[in-house]
Amino acid sequence: MMKKKFLIMIAVITAVISCLWFFLKPAAKDPTLVTLYGNVDIRQFDIGFQVPGQITKMYFEEGDTIREGSLVAEIDAADYKLQEAKSESEVAKAYAAMVQAQSVYDKYTVLYGTGAISKLDFETVENTLKEARSAYNASVTAKDLLARQSDYSKLYSLEEGIVTARLVEPGTIIQKGTAVYTLSKPRPIWVRAYINETDLGNIYDGMPAQIITDSTDPQTGARKTYQGHIGYISPVSEFTPKSVQTTDLRTDLVYMIRVYADNPDKFLRQGMPTTVLIDLKDTRGK
Repeated sequence: MMKKKFLIMIAVITAVISCLWFFLKPAAKDPTLVTLYGNVDIRQFDIGFQVPGQITKMYFEEGDTIREGSLVAEIDAADYKLQEAKSESEVAKAYAAMVQAQSVYDKYTVLYGTGAISKLDFETVENTLKEARSAYNASVTAKDLLARQSDYSKLYSLEEGIVTARLVEPGTIIQKGTAVYTLSKPRPIWVRAYINETDLGNIYDGMPAQIITDSTDPQTGARKTYQGHIGYISPVSEFTPKSVQTTDLRTDLVYMIRVYADNPDKFLRQGMPTTVLIDLKDTRGK
């Protein structure tokens, strides 16, 4: 009797273990689905003045969006405007001297034609006119340069971007080329991921992919999914970076790829961890 109960107990335990294994066993890996892990990347650029000076105005804060052509900062332009006004005076003087030299040249041309003056005297007047013209042209060039420097006291953004760093404050004296803001471009946005050698031959430029954020959308409470495509495959292999996670054992050599988000939004931020799914059966874009 005891032996029979023991056998029944063994049978029940075996059945329970079998059921647990059936429901809890890991799902078989789909060989046509490549899962990668990477981080969001964006393009960043610095903007700064083309002339030195003291910062007087900084119009944007970190996180602000700057539109293309927006005035973003100013430096003290008083010295540049003073030099520009002085250069305008120099242009006026040079012009008057050139007009005077032209008048003398015209008179000497008539006199030389009648033989009233020597060739040496005529050439002297001719050289004076050439020098006056050169001086006038040089003064105009100098005035234009100073006018540009005065204009450069106002800094405009040539591209749209989001301020990621405000690098100086009003009162700071900067040199030519010193960065005052760092901006990030709203597009393109991509995920930098790494694929192993065994899967490399199955992907191609333009291949569709899905980008799934590890972070959840606070409005929906769910992870966000973006449609994307492979936009770059490195031709050079490298040792697996320490930060890279894979579902398989780490391989010695991997290839960096960029998966571009087709319709990115502000939720995707620099460095954000993501999961990339590539369906090898999907031949769109090939």
